[in-house]
Amino acid sequence: SAPLSYAQERLWFLSRMGTVPGTYNIPLAVRLTGPLDAPALTAALADVVARHASLRTVFAEADGLPSQLVLSPEEAAEAGARMEVVRLPGEDALTGALAAQAAHPFDLSVEVPLRARLFALGADTHVLALTVHHIAADGWSLEPLARDVAAAYRARLAGGAPDWKPLPVQYADYARWQRELLGAKGDPDSLIATELAHWREALAGLPEELELPADFPRPARAGGRGGSVARAVPAGTHARLAELAQRSGASLFMTVQAGLAALLTRLGAGSDIPLGSPVAGRTDDAVRDLVGCFVNTLVLRTDTAGDPTFTELLARVRETDLTAYAHAELPFEHLVDELKPARSLARQPLVQVVLAFQNAADPLPGLEGVTASVEPVPSTTAKFDLSFEVTERAAADGGPGGLEILLEYSEDLFTEATADRVAQALATLLISSHVMDEAERCHRLLLMREGEILADGTPEALRTRTGSETVEAAFLHLVDEAVAAARAKETTR
Repeated sequence: SAPLSYAQERLWFLSRMGTVPGTYNIPLAVRLTGPLDAPALTAALADVVARHASLRTVFAEADGLPSQLVLSPEEAAEAGARMEVVRLPGEDALTGALAAQAAHPFDLSVEVPLRARLFALGADTHVLALTVHHIAADGWSLEPLARDVAAAYRARLAGGAPDWKPLPVQYADYARWQRELLGAKGDPDSLIATELAHWREALAGLPEELELPADFPRPARAGGRGGSVARAVPAGTHARLAELAQRSGASLFMTVQAGLAALLTRLGAGSDIPLGSPVAGRTDDAVRDLVGCFVNTLVLRTDTAGDPTFTELLARVRETDLTAYAHAELPFEHLVDELKPARSLARQPLVQVVLAFQNAADPLPGLEGVTASVEPVPSTTAKFDLSFEVTERAAADGGPGGLEILLEYSEDLFTEATADRVAQALATLLISSHVMDEAERCHRLLLMREGEILADGTPEALRTRTGSETVEAAFLHLVDEAVAAARAKETTR
């Protein structure tokens, strides 16, 4: 047995609070086309479970405190770490099957945090669905997981076991190391004391809750149900945003963050915009190829006061983010405990809006003899009010190929139509931020049309100014108008 990491502790407590099943699951579905050897794939997954102890761990409780208990590969198979082959009558049944798989309610005390199913749709058509609980993995874990499945499958096809080098450490080693590295809060010379001192000052006066253009009043307890919508930013915008970032000494992530902060201010959230941002937390080479929960959440605070230009706002974001990255060792859980925000079952503490940025290819296991492609998994849960995941795509020549915006939203607060307007509004703002003169103020980015500035962008003011009966209709009117104007400017630039 071993102690839990700080991130695992919070996830363990959340799992006992009756959250919606699947809220903290990480699903991956891959369509496999071609002659697949199902027994070889079954053996390969068993090899991967044996390799990564995090995938064969249960979480026992004694005196109210949890600990990690690593099972043997044989015990893990009995506790759920085995692939089931399920035959489906056709494609129409797949969406429901994937949604049910992704929402699997793990009993972490007796069940390992991995569930694998192979849905058979035909002789040469299968969908491999893997669901891992966040307590055992993070988004960055999917790449080594997919790579190891491919290597093991290749070996099993050849009639043997995979001949890979042993992993230098396992996740339980990291959990012990994390506690030793941070030290005790009572020790003024410890890393955790130094980090806490920084963040107490950096987040002093942080707003407890962002005012968002919600369709419904916030319930007393978050339901956890959610949905997702997707929008795209064209390759031309992507390229010019990357150029702007480079000229400013910033990253593309920072540029998108500046756009999102400007958007939220325009939607009535105020000028102090805290965003949650996941960071990999894999600073040691020994853990880079490990499946485990290393991710940490940083609170990135953006000041949009004074109606800055977009380049001025980007400079603010850059300065804040670089300082935050220099103090990224403090677990988010400790930050919550130290700052003691007003506790509420209705929302997440410190941040209600999250921005994640992906610039890697989708993690696909390259299984020998078959073609692999990502199979979409329906999103039915939401951990935050709004979670923006922006994925950077590459063109055929390796250059910027566009940005994909996936917005996961809480159904407690938003309709799908409003979430779609918000996602489109972000895309529109990013387009207009580079087609307009860089000296333009942020209040003009979203709501500009030829010869007129719509200066007041609060939801009620937008409804009145556009003569719309509902806020939703106002959004539709202004976003469509802004998109058309921005694209016309981009065409003539």
